[in-house]
Amino acid sequence: MLKNVCVCVLCVLTFSSLLQAQTREEKVRRDREKVEASGYWIYNDLERGFEKARQTKQPMLVVLRCIPCEECVKLDEELMEKDPQLKPLMDQFVRVRQISTNGLDLSLFQYDYDQSFAVFLLNADRTIYGRFGTRSHHTLWSEDVSIAGLAKAMQGALDLHANYDQVKDSLAAKQGPKPDVPSPEHYPLLEGRYRSQINEKKEVVKSCIHCHQVGDAQRDFYLSQNKTLPERILFQYPHPKILGLILDPTEKATVKEVKPDSIASKAGFQRGDELLTLAGQPLLSIADIQWVLHRAESQDQLTAQIDRNGKKQQLTLTLPTGWKRADDLSWRVSSWPMRRMVLGGAVLEETTPEERTAAGLPAKAPMALRIRGLGKYGLHATARKRGFQVGDIITGFDGQTNLARETDLLAYGINAHQPGETVSVTVFRGGKQLELSLPRQK
Repeated sequence: MLKNVCVCVLCVLTFSSLLQAQTREEKVRRDREKVEASGYWIYNDLERGFEKARQTKQPMLVVLRCIPCEECVKLDEELMEKDPQLKPLMDQFVRVRQISTNGLDLSLFQYDYDQSFAVFLLNADRTIYGRFGTRSHHTLWSEDVSIAGLAKAMQGALDLHANYDQVKDSLAAKQGPKPDVPSPEHYPLLEGRYRSQINEKKEVVKSCIHCHQVGDAQRDFYLSQNKTLPERILFQYPHPKILGLILDPTEKATVKEVKPDSIASKAGFQRGDELLTLAGQPLLSIADIQWVLHRAESQDQLTAQIDRNGKKQQLTLTLPTGWKRADDLSWRVSSWPMRRMVLGGAVLEETTPEERTAAGLPAKAPMALRIRGLGKYGLHATARKRGFQVGDIITGFDGQTNLARETDLLAYGINAHQPGETVSVTVFRGGKQLELSLPRQK
């Protein structure tokens, strides 16, 4: 998979931006032709899917996928090629393939918009059985999703569907609160630029609202009004591993490992525990756990029903203040505009104790973030124009000297200042300390 992605990137770099757009356009059109020719999926028509589900009384399988994205190709190709493990399960669903978020009902389809592959398992009445699709790295996905895991999530949805009257009440919290706007194109950042449907006759890619753009628009909704970005928006869909809970991607929600001295360890979780419910919600996948965590607040206590060696018992996760901030933002597409706003287009990486010592810094320096990349165009070139260089080590930002990760710096900087204000930045370069500055940008 990684080899294929690298080859694809090298190929793309050899073409002009126009050819890149044409290539993406061709991908979308070829995908539609292939899907419609097979007749196995309903293509980009959710209402038709709901109507068919009502008529057949089958559950729905909705796959939301950004076609040009390479990171999710392997999983999706296997799914689309009717993997023998999935085919008998898929046959029992009304299958809808959604390639854009234009017109998407945001009261129903609430998920991690930094994902480029997401699955909803639904009843025809729009009750959510579960979500599937987790990602915690830009390209490496095998620790988060698998065909086997998807198959078990689908079987779990079929089981819930068969007992719908008995389980319906437990599924209510899987649907979120009223959104800021009914569908993505109504966000101020997107309004006027996009319509409720993609233009299927011309410029399909340009007319498509990609998943990550919904997340960008959510953040802009607050920032454009000079409001503080809420933690639930800044640190969306926390990964269970920040609780010390490492889950098996080939299962629904089975513990593979528990990190010592972690929140999960203190709650009593053990390797092999199967999480059946969390906060009363049935769990079909890691994404279902993330949904519960997304809705949770600091100091909440979440009750988990588990199966341990065939016996059911309850454990309680006690969430401390600021627990979501342990998550990582750097892999997310949404970190790109945040780097523009906070870092002037600089990309940072953590340094090792050995690298700090070599640079003339204490090995245990609480903050030593090296610039590994600088933007070259537009507002992403601001840091470069202000005198920052690749290799500079940032040891202070706006008087803060304990921002150990790029994530910590972005989370601080996005709310500490308004656009137009200037931030002081301390860097080490060639063994010398320099004082530079950056503007907080829009």
